[in-house]
Amino acid sequence: MNQNLLAYLVLLSPAVFIATALASWFQPGIRPLLVKRMATVATLISISIAAISGFFVMKYDLLETSLLGIHYVGLSIRLDALSAIMLIMITLLSFIIVRFSFNYLDGDTRQGLFIGRLAATIASVQLLVLSGNLGLLFISWVLTSMALHRLLIFYNERPGAIIAARKKFIVARLGDASLLAAFVLLYYQFGTGNLEAIFQNIKTSLASNITLNGLEAVAILLTVAALLKSAQFPTHGWLIEVMETPTPVSALLHAGLLNAGPFLIIRMAYIMEASAYAPLVLITFGGFTALFASVVFLTQTSVKTALGYSSVAHMGFSLLVCGLGVYPAAMLHLVAHSFYKAHAFLSSGSVIDVIRAAKVTAAKRMGNPLRIGMGILLGLGLYASFAIAWGIDPEKEFALLAIGSIITLGLSRLFTSAIDSNGSIKLMLYACLLSLMVTIAFFTLESGTHYLLLSQLPELVSPTFVEIILIGVILIAFGLTVFVQILAPVISSHPFNRALAIHLRNGLYVNTVFDRTVRALYSHETSKSETIEKAEYLNRKETCPVDRYEEQVA
Repeated sequence: MNQNLLAYLVLLSPAVFIATALASWFQPGIRPLLVKRMATVATLISISIAAISGFFVMKYDLLETSLLGIHYVGLSIRLDALSAIMLIMITLLSFIIVRFSFNYLDGDTRQGLFIGRLAATIASVQLLVLSGNLGLLFISWVLTSMALHRLLIFYNERPGAIIAARKKFIVARLGDASLLAAFVLLYYQFGTGNLEAIFQNIKTSLASNITLNGLEAVAILLTVAALLKSAQFPTHGWLIEVMETPTPVSALLHAGLLNAGPFLIIRMAYIMEASAYAPLVLITFGGFTALFASVVFLTQTSVKTALGYSSVAHMGFSLLVCGLGVYPAAMLHLVAHSFYKAHAFLSSGSVIDVIRAAKVTAAKRMGNPLRIGMGILLGLGLYASFAIAWGIDPEKEFALLAIGSIITLGLSRLFTSAIDSNGSIKLMLYACLLSLMVTIAFFTLESGTHYLLLSQLPELVSPTFVEIILIGVILIAFGLTVFVQILAPVISSHPFNRALAIHLRNGLYVNTVFDRTVRALYSHETSKSETIEKAEYLNRKETCPVDRYEEQVA
């Protein structure tokens, strides 16, 4: 079979979801049997297409369709290892989320409309990861944002949903403008929108030591678009406030759409490698966001708000890894986070039952400095030993070691919790086994991802002096944070620390400035009736027993 036709076959996956979205126009109401059946068939067909696509990628490495457009810009599909992995992940998540939606919104007066909007969003994300041309990549990038906006305002009578959607809309449009400017410069530089032609041209130029001056601005603009798309500091506030939407939307947003930022950087990895400053921006903003959101996450009392900050932190970490040039590790983290976060949101309603049914209680901490030091040394020793045994080159793979060092900080906390407690030897052995499994999993899965994406990503290079300095600062910051967290059971009762915890719980009020700005922009739409309606809604929310029950989740 012709390779061009094989590439066209993958279009059947987004097509069936588009058909489901169109069917929802005719059954937008309660119990839409046709729409539900079409959505089920669409997910099954999509999974089959993804599996077949993976097989063809293993055989042919790269498949592309012919261009539908003018002057080398338009619509074309690119099927390679990166798009195949993303497509498989999206199809599996779509199957789970769509099936969950059937029960979650059963009896809703607009269930058909919701499923249709969900299907349209899934189709947009699939087109994004399959794009082989700048034209389709930009169109699908915008479509994912617009489709998500329709989901965020599904309950448009809720003031909280409206203000969050407005924030997201503003941030998304800024990201769209940045991406469009980057693509215009790319087309001006290379005279084509075909991604493979652009990548091959860059690789040839770099191999010949030819400087491509225009790529620096392109890389910076791509970085800005990715940061805005993935809710990075200080524009992360909208993500924390979109909990008014149905749970399936939260699962799809946090497990899928947020990944568009890291995916864009990974897809454009050759452009990022040709830049001197864009990786520094990614390391700075990604590293700070990961640290900031992780600390705030620890202070939250609402499970969904905590999951929101967790997603912000994970996206920051993914972009940090991209800035370091370890793209296989970034891809591994992206996929793992997607499945974890989908499960976390879809199961969030059962957390209280799980906590109540738990039979294991945490061991009491002693706060012994010697034991804490031993735990940290054990974590460092385990990681260093395994890195040596694995044959990691400290000079060439310094960035990979730095990423692993952040994981080591987690292992240190695990060891410390076991040693600095009244637990038994059994607890210590369990901590050692779990730490060993985590270390092995990281190096093994990273190597496997590197093997799968070898032909689509640049080789890991030694970091520059400035990058090494930034890495050192980030590692020190993470280390101090973990050390404070280890001491938290001992120092948490101090009045200063309690006051600090309150400020952190509110995100250091960074979102307040953004919130006021958005409200000022939309002030012409605010009326007295809207204000009264919002006050009544908030009053109902504060007095509703169900909401108070959900607040006890954490």
